[in-house]
Amino acid sequence: MYSIKLSVLLTPYILLSQVTNTVFPVWTYSYLAILFPVFLLTDYLRYKPVIILQGLSYIISWVLLLFARGVPAMQGLEFVYGMVTATEVAYFSYIYSVVDTEHYQKVTSYCRSITLVGFTLASVLGQLLVSLAGLSYFYLNVITLVSVSIAFVSSLVLPMPRKSMFFHKKMIGVSSEEPKVSSDNPDVPSTESKTETANKSPGPNFCKVLWLLCKDLKECYSSMQLLYWSLWWALATAGYNQVINYVQVLWEHVEPAQNSTIYNGGVEAVSTFLGALSSFGVGYVKVNWELTGELALAIFSAVSAGSLFLMDYSLNIWMCYAGYLIFKSSYMLLITVATFQIAVNLSMERYALMFGMNTFVALALQTIITIIVVDGRGLGLDIITQFLVYGSYFALIAGIFFIRSLCILISHHKKKQTKNDQEVKTETRL
Repeated sequence: MYSIKLSVLLTPYILLSQVTNTVFPVWTYSYLAILFPVFLLTDYLRYKPVIILQGLSYIISWVLLLFARGVPAMQGLEFVYGMVTATEVAYFSYIYSVVDTEHYQKVTSYCRSITLVGFTLASVLGQLLVSLAGLSYFYLNVITLVSVSIAFVSSLVLPMPRKSMFFHKKMIGVSSEEPKVSSDNPDVPSTESKTETANKSPGPNFCKVLWLLCKDLKECYSSMQLLYWSLWWALATAGYNQVINYVQVLWEHVEPAQNSTIYNGGVEAVSTFLGALSSFGVGYVKVNWELTGELALAIFSAVSAGSLFLMDYSLNIWMCYAGYLIFKSSYMLLITVATFQIAVNLSMERYALMFGMNTFVALALQTIITIIVVDGRGLGLDIITQFLVYGSYFALIAGIFFIRSLCILISHHKKKQTKNDQEVKTETRL
């Protein structure tokens, strides 16, 4: 999802058709191939070495962007950037490993806020430098290279964690009993369980770790509510990644940069700010998400589909910008709700596991979409047809969850009606 920061600067370097069909797909493929091995390696090495690797990959990416030329070089750049995004899991995992459990919520909030603020400021600065100072993309990339180089140096002085979530846990063992059921929601497995006696082996057992991962995933996805929220997460994130990865190409098609002044950086800043407001506003909305959550997913997925159709059929760049703002705000709102619904009854360890698995499934779906729709070895569709497919994709998601929400509402109505009938019968007997 983070390749938008690179695609903004990469698109002007080579032809649109080459960017769309032969360069950008490499990022998706490399991200998928690297993600799971990096997830395990991150935990085994206790985060810091992988954070350093991410910083080094950032530097290599921008050095290639500055000085490499040609499609093969840009494909190599996308592969290295796939390493950057795959190793991003190390950052949040590192934060959780060096703070106490009671601070997880605040730390998560701070990290998300800092990321959004940084992205917004970078977008505003880039737009101002291009529009007012007439700075070229080359010097924007130089500024970015200096920034990521400073981040790389900073990663070298981070303290080394003594524990990790799976390989180096302070409490080693497996569940000795089935998970207790949460009193608030009987369909959601509780994370409170006892542990067996610690394993006598001093080192981590790789097979045991994999077995524990699979066991935890099975328990987490045994809840139908969590399963459907995770399904939406994976489906919507796959589509969202595709949109933000290729929206720059669509904008360049609608309004070429050399023909007029573009405001892509400003639009990214505004969309990020609106997304932050949407995420913040969710905390103040009093809604029974268990009853109407799927209906909200259906409604806002339909809104996302409509905004993508608006972007696809409009010949005006400002209409495209408006559609993008609506799309990104809708996604940010729903992903915040989904995050809350998934995390509310799980420990942070299991939340991190489910987040990682949902992201992996989303990336697998995105890879399938890329192979079929984008890649020149597949259909190799042009950018207009691609966004028609993406709009239809979100319309399909809306249809799935609209049907699911109807089933939930009908089931709830029947249960309520049955309860009322029983109360009437009881009063009649008395």
